[in-house]
Amino acid sequence: MTELRTARLRLHAIDAAEGQRIVARRPEADDAWADDYPFDGDIYGVRAFLDATAAHGDQRPFGHYRITRATDGKAVGGIGFKGQPDDGCVEVGYGLSPSARGHGYAAEALAALLDVAAGHGLSRVVADTTADNVASQRTLERAGFRRLANSGDLHRYEVLLDATGRPIRTR
Repeated sequence: MTELRTARLRLHAIDAAEGQRIVARRPEADDAWADDYPFDGDIYGVRAFLDATAAHGDQRPFGHYRITRATDGKAVGGIGFKGQPDDGCVEVGYGLSPSARGHGYAAEALAALLDVAAGHGLSRVVADTTADNVASQRTLERAGFRRLANSGDLHRYEVLLDATGRPIRTR
């Protein structure tokens, strides 16, 4: 599996060579990037992916995915798993270039990652966001996550998944 498709996006599983280009902000001739891609959040996420790959080998399917708009083929962000699953649970993180925010792309990409998690037998996905990042909190909630706890500036979220990847709604 090297690419996930949604209605409006393509999520491409990056490898170490592509990750190094992203971190260096040096696209190759066939890389199509939005003008503000990669942004600092992309660099942070890809560096973590590169560190995990160097330490543990290929991370796929629980690696990092470049988010590309289907309409113009431009890379606009990244989403990925923060490590390999542990006891049926995995953590995710995501970010979009400023020009791509506000279009629902993050929630759409997040739903695709939940499908990957459920397809590999996972029942729980968690994520953190800062207290001031209301847009990210709303994205997680749209994707079925619920807030578990606050720890200082961080809000911890989780979603429980059924076998099809759909969130199990709990109240």
